[in-house]
Amino acid sequence: MKFKCPLIVVNNMHVARNFYENILNQKVKYDFGENVMYEGDFAIQLKSHFANMITINQGDIAIKPNNFELYFEEENIDSFIERLKNTNGLKYIHNLIEHPWGQKVIRFYDPDMHIIEVGESMESVVKRFLSQGLSVEETAKRTQHPIEFVRKCL
Repeated sequence: MKFKCPLIVVNNMHVARNFYENILNQKVKYDFGENVMYEGDFAIQLKSHFANMITINQGDIAIKPNNFELYFEEENIDSFIERLKNTNGLKYIHNLIEHPWGQKVIRFYDPDMHIIEVGESMESVVKRFLSQGLSVEETAKRTQHPIEFVRKCL
């Protein structure tokens, strides 16, 4: 068996697509109308279609469960944060934070209250530490990544 992709339910396909395609820069892989798959291998599906497929009432589909997130990586997190400032109505879970391993991340909700995390790639974290003068060994220790990974980022 092979896992293929997560699918999240959305209330309004136009609003959801605008968010994922224009705010998070996701590219459509397949567009089936009520179901859209993105190149990052996750899908959004219209709530009415999903409820009909699994034969439940739309009202039985939870809103804001806070029990999972979609995780994205951004090479230039600071530029992304600036772009987010121009997004009206965005509900933040927290502003930009830096984890102990050095990765900067931000979390917020999509229009349907699914948690979105955007973090800088670990390659970017490694390059940032190396440019600040940390050695390969110090960077590996700080980022909790193998020395081989750090060397590949050089």
